[in-house]
Amino acid sequence: MFTGIIEEIGVVESFLKQSGMIELRIKAAKVLEGTKIGDSIAVNGICLTVTNVDSHSFTADVMPVTLDKSSLKDVREGGRVNLERALQLQTRLGGHMVSGHIDGVGIVTRVERRENAMLYTISSDSKVMNYLIPEGSIAVDGVSLTVAELRDQSFVVSLIPTTLSDTILQDKHSGDRVNLESDIIGKYVWHFQSRGSNSNGISAAFLAENGFL
Repeated sequence: MFTGIIEEIGVVESFLKQSGMIELRIKAAKVLEGTKIGDSIAVNGICLTVTNVDSHSFTADVMPVTLDKSSLKDVREGGRVNLERALQLQTRLGGHMVSGHIDGVGIVTRVERRENAMLYTISSDSKVMNYLIPEGSIAVDGVSLTVAELRDQSFVVSLIPTTLSDTILQDKHSGDRVNLESDIIGKYVWHFQSRGSNSNGISAAFLAENGFL
């Protein structure tokens, strides 16, 4: 699990395709502290397992299915990525609970400044949009953000200067793709509500059947 608070921006040193998968090597510093083989690091919001680590970089294997459903396919050597180590029990949860398993890819459709903030409008499909609520949480390329405005097929997030300077979202422009992970609690609520709607809504019997009563 992660918090959506980016620890540092890494740089892709290599992106090698071999034996049906991709080996990603990323130059970093802070996230290497205490990291060992087998640990998890979120790269642009995607949980990857460290397969090798040295004093200045780490490697991770990326499965083809991960490339197919994420924006990691857009990453190139020299590109910048958001990095966050898995949280520890004593970690302050400054963002929200992020699993590192994205729901889909969104497209930035507009970037505009409003006073000291930058507003990003991001379009997505119903698989993501169904889970969103105004003022709810969403991870964009692994960054924990609040939904400032919700529309039919898009949503708006507002980024303060600190978030912009500490993440690669400062590099995003209209037309760019971003990884999206909606709030895990919202997904559970949607799942239970959908099951309940098949039997005329949520009833006392439905709540009892699922352990709530």
